[in-house]
Amino acid sequence: MKKILVVVDFQKDFVIGSLGFPNAVSLENKILEKIQEYRAVGGEVVFTFDTHGEDYLKTQEGRNLPVPHCLKNTEGWKLYGKVAEARGSSDKCFEKRTFGSLELAEYLSQNAYDRVELVGLVSNICVISNAVLAKAALPEAEIIVDAQCTACADEAMNQKALDVMRGLQIGIVNA
Repeated sequence: MKKILVVVDFQKDFVIGSLGFPNAVSLENKILEKIQEYRAVGGEVVFTFDTHGEDYLKTQEGRNLPVPHCLKNTEGWKLYGKVAEARGSSDKCFEKRTFGSLELAEYLSQNAYDRVELVGLVSNICVISNAVLAKAALPEAEIIVDAQCTACADEAMNQKALDVMRGLQIGIVNA
C-alpha cells in the first residue's frame, strides 16, 4: 500500500503566533508521533506552508481576515517545535498562497497513493480544503483525517468541519 502523511500548516503563527490558540499547542506530540509512525514503515511525509507576502492585507483573504500571518521567511512562517525538527531535508514541501494546494493535489494524483492522511491546522479551513483536493485528485484512494491531530480555535466549528469531511467520504479517525 502506497501511503503518505500530509502535515498541513503546523506553523508558528497558527500555534503560538498571530492566529495561535491553546489547543494547537497540544497537537504537537500527536503529530510528531504520527510522523514517526510513517517514517518507521517507510511512508512518505510532506508538509504544506501557508505562505503570504507583504501585500497580504490587500489580498481577498487579507481583507476577510485582516491578521497578517505566515509571511514568507518570518518566524511565524516556520514550522513549530518538534514538528520542525522532524522535517527531513528531503521531505517535499508545498507553499500555498491560499487554503488548498493545487500543487499538492497534482503531486498526489501523479504518485497514485492508496492512502492519504492529513493532520495539522486549521481543521475548518486548510485541512478541509486539502482533504477535499486530495479526494478529487485520488477519488478511489482512502483519504483520512486524524481528529486528534487537527483543531481550530472554535471547537464547534472543528466538529462541523469533521462532520462535513465525513459527509464527503473522507475517513475521520480517532474522533
